Amino acid sequence: MMTKEILVVDDEAAMREALYDWLKEDGYEVDLAESGKDAIAIAGEKSWDVILLDLKMPGMDGIETLKKIKSAYPLTEVVMLTAHATVESAIEGMRFGAFDYLMKPCDMEQLMGKVNEATRKKHGHEEKIREAHVKEIISKRGF
Repeated sequence: MMTKEILVVDDEAAMREALYDWLKEDGYEVDLAESGKDAIAIAGEKSWDVILLDLKMPGMDGIETLKKIKSAYPLTEVVMLTAHATVESAIEGMRFGAFDYLMKPCDMEQLMGKVNEATRKKHGHEEKIREAHVKEIISKRGF
């Protein structure tokens, strides 16, 4: 079974800790960042399946962080979390590649469902890429 890697990015310590506990209980490997800047600094350390990203943070906000993450790591799925949702911010997040958008405080079962969906999507993309590489190797060798 593959390891499931999650990065939680939120400036609120209580939210980070609650998400950490829930995700660990569900079998995820979890790391925490308290800002967009910190998230960008550690984004390349692992092959994150999902990043849970707060929209409103001091300094680099969630949309700017999302843009940088998706630009550098396009297969990583990002679920945006916010207590300050607007239709415009949801549309903007989705336009820049967010997997989904949830309101805080969110129902943890709904959140876990989104995390699991996003993880399956990322693993599915990775599998398709592996299959394409195998086909390419086979065709080059004339099989």
